Amino acid sequence: MQLVASSLQLEINNMDITKVKTFGELLAAGYRNRSVKEEIRENLIRKLTNKDATFPGIIGYEDSVIPDTERALLSRHNILFLGLRGQAKTRMARQMIDLLDEYIPYIAGSEVNDDPFRPISKYSRDLLAAKGDATPISWLHRTERYGEKLATPDVSVADLIGDIDPIKAANLRLNFADEQVIHFGIIPKSNRGIFVINEIPDLQARIQVSLFNILEEGDIQIRGFKLRMPLDMLFVFTANPEDYTNRGSIVTPLKDRIESQILTHYPKTLDTALAITEQEADIHAEQKGRVVISDLVKRLIEQVSFEARTSEYVDKKSGVSARLTIAAFENAVSAAERRAILNGEKETQVWMSDLVGIVPSITGKIELVYEGEQEGPYQVAFNLLEKSFRSQFVNYFPNPDQMKKRKADTKDENPFKAITHWFDKGNQLNLFFNTKDEEKIQQLYKVDGLHALVKKYFKLANEKEAALLMEFVLHGLAAYSLISKKVVEGKIEFKDLIGSMVNLGSSGGSFGSEDEDLDDFN
Repeated sequence: MQLVASSLQLEINNMDITKVKTFGELLAAGYRNRSVKEEIRENLIRKLTNKDATFPGIIGYEDSVIPDTERALLSRHNILFLGLRGQAKTRMARQMIDLLDEYIPYIAGSEVNDDPFRPISKYSRDLLAAKGDATPISWLHRTERYGEKLATPDVSVADLIGDIDPIKAANLRLNFADEQVIHFGIIPKSNRGIFVINEIPDLQARIQVSLFNILEEGDIQIRGFKLRMPLDMLFVFTANPEDYTNRGSIVTPLKDRIESQILTHYPKTLDTALAITEQEADIHAEQKGRVVISDLVKRLIEQVSFEARTSEYVDKKSGVSARLTIAAFENAVSAAERRAILNGEKETQVWMSDLVGIVPSITGKIELVYEGEQEGPYQVAFNLLEKSFRSQFVNYFPNPDQMKKRKADTKDENPFKAITHWFDKGNQLNLFFNTKDEEKIQQLYKVDGLHALVKKYFKLANEKEAALLMEFVLHGLAAYSLISKKVVEGKIEFKDLIGSMVNLGSSGGSFGSEDEDLDDFN
């Protein structure tokens, strides 16, 4: 194996690499060049050997996408990340710059970051021939070695590869056959780095064809010029499977030239999704000091995404991005903060009623199928929230469906009987969105059996935790059609189910739901 002296080795030799200013000094320092893919491979091996995180902050890919990516980089492959939106494809690509050397040398003034040992442009070859060891050298930081382009139908070959610049030819009084009249595109300008094309299927087929030579031969062709510029690059492409049918496709010869196709995915467990949201949500320091958000509420918010990904109303081919729960988490905290500000409270917690405030975060993040469009985005959002209550309720309390199936003479008492009986007697509970915490707690204590139920299963809960669980019980029982829930302007109404159905028949109701019992927003 050829001995390679990297910028890291120069630093080990106590040399300040930025002080090397000429090609002669570079030779004297013992520097040896290597390709981008070799550079990434060696730095990746070093990280793996030292047990360092190769893609820090990427959660949920530890046993799937990250190992696949590491194998591809060790194989010096170009990569295609294939997956639905919001699956960290671009973030994975951007983090690859950390696998590059901190600095690399290039010939000063070169548009294509020419390697002093292997210049590919006429400018650098002529300069090196004229000045030899005195050729000026500059240093390129790893952050400047990353290029990215979002593929759109209007992208041209000139944008990516380059074209003849008639103005440049006129100003320099050069013939159009002279190589110096070429205006290089974004790909040649990213030479000796990492270049990413996002949503590659959106690129027109004829533009994709222009990438064939770059991937297979490592060179470019511009307007029939007889020049060969063997570019040194790592290509990373991203694509959404939906694009293959809706907007375009990756042409087969191009796909064949991309050596590794890596499938990304959504979080497989709720705990993984929680960790992602916790990491990515942008909560203001003032909000953190004022608003407490319980693990229960976090799980309810996260469950919304899981419900959306299996909902018959949501287009599964489009996917449901992790951005949904991140935005919902931020909105839930802001809803509680707004209420506290209006009430003059120094601190509060996110109540169940605050979750109505996350609906705008849901409606803008899901693509609906025809049935969903018929329901309407707001109704679908409320249904998803209701399903989230239903799914999480059984993790904290007995399953109400099992209670419904029990015979009357069973020895086990129905734990929800006192609560439903209170509503059956004609009582109702109105929880206003902007109620003070103390007033809300007092309201919840009015419901017979509600506090006793919570204390039965959560003996160590303090007053506010118990109150939150009490409110959760009401939403859970409504989700299981044991009581009725209706969201009206400024409040949530809880009533008995039969009375609500009678009123629904006469008034037309408010937010409906998909439940067979026809209870409002339930």
